[in-house]
Amino acid sequence: MRTLSFRTRLLRGLTAGTAVATLAAGLAACGGSSDAATTTDAVGTVTVGQLSNGAAKQTALKVAEVKSISAELPASVSKSGKLEIGVGALPDGFPPLAYVGSDQKTLTGAEPDFGRLVAAVLGLKPELKNSTWENMFVGIDSGKVDVAFANITDTEERKKKYDFASYRKDNVGFEVLKKSTWNFDDNYENLAGKTVAVDNGTNQEKILLEWQTKLKKEGKTLTVKNYASKNAVNLALTGGKIDAYFAANPGVAYHITQTAKSPNPTRSAGTFSGAGATLQGLIAATTKKDSGLAKPIADAINYLIKNGQYAKWLAAYNLSNEAVATSEVNPVGLPLDNS
Repeated sequence: MRTLSFRTRLLRGLTAGTAVATLAAGLAACGGSSDAATTTDAVGTVTVGQLSNGAAKQTALKVAEVKSISAELPASVSKSGKLEIGVGALPDGFPPLAYVGSDQKTLTGAEPDFGRLVAAVLGLKPELKNSTWENMFVGIDSGKVDVAFANITDTEERKKKYDFASYRKDNVGFEVLKKSTWNFDDNYENLAGKTVAVDNGTNQEKILLEWQTKLKKEGKTLTVKNYASKNAVNLALTGGKIDAYFAANPGVAYHITQTAKSPNPTRSAGTFSGAGATLQGLIAATTKKDSGLAKPIADAINYLIKNGQYAKWLAAYNLSNEAVATSEVNPVGLPLDNS
C-alpha cells in the first residue's frame, strides 16, 4: 500500500486499548530498528497467529525445507543458514499485519508469520528485524535485511531499486453490520443511495469520491461521511447513520474479528483493488535488486500455495479475500504516475 496513509488507516481501525498497548511495546524496542522476539516451533512446524490478541486463529502448519527450492538461493544466504526478514512496524505496529503480541514483546501478525513460512520452505532460520518503515528499506539497501514482508505494494518506481515476489492482493474493502443485506459486488452503482464513511485523505477516499462523481452524472446520490475517529465510525455504523465503512481491507478484517462476539458484529461486504479499476494492486516480498532472492522466494510462496499452507495462513488472519493464484516475480506494478 501507499505507506504512510496505509498505516494511518490501519491505526484508525484499532481499539484504543490495543493501540496504546502496541504503541508502548513498540516504543520499548527503542531506536530505529531492533531484533524482534519471535515464536519458536518444532522443526517442520510453523504456528501462525500466536499471541495475536484475538486478531487470528492460532494454527499449526506443517512445512519443511524443499531442497529443489533452497538450491536456488544465493550462496551467501545459503551459507548463512538464516533469512533476515525486515518488518517496518515501529513504533506503533499495524494489526493484523505486524504488531507486538499479547506478551508485550513478541512480534506477531500476518506478515512476520508469512516470512517464517517462506523461510521454512527455504530451509533457513527466520530472524525478524523490526524497524521504522524508512529504516526497513535502509536495511535492504545495506544488505542487513534479505527480504521485507511489510505490506509493501509493488510499484514501478520501487522496481528501480528492488525486486518483488507477490503474495497478496492490495485491497480496500467495505465493512457493514453482519445483519446488513447490502454487498458491493464489485459494482460502484450498488452504492447509489447509500451513505458511506471513509477516512479523510486516504486512497480509498479518492476512489469513493470518484464513484460519487460518476453516480452524480447518472442522476444518483452517494453520501460520503468523514469522522474524527474509528469509535465515531463504529457508533455511526451501529446507529444506522451510515450504511458502510470503506477502509484498508486488512483493517476491516481485523475489526471484524474484534466485533465477532459483540452485540453488533460486522462483516466484509466486498473488496476493490487499492490500485483502482484498471490494475489489481499487489503486495510483495521485497528484496534488493538483482540479489538473486526474488525467484526462490516466489517459488517458496508457490509451494505454499500449491500445498495449502498459504490458504490456511490467510484464513487464520481473516484475509482469504486477498489470496492470489500464484506468486510472480516483478509483476506489473502501480505506474510511475501513481507510485
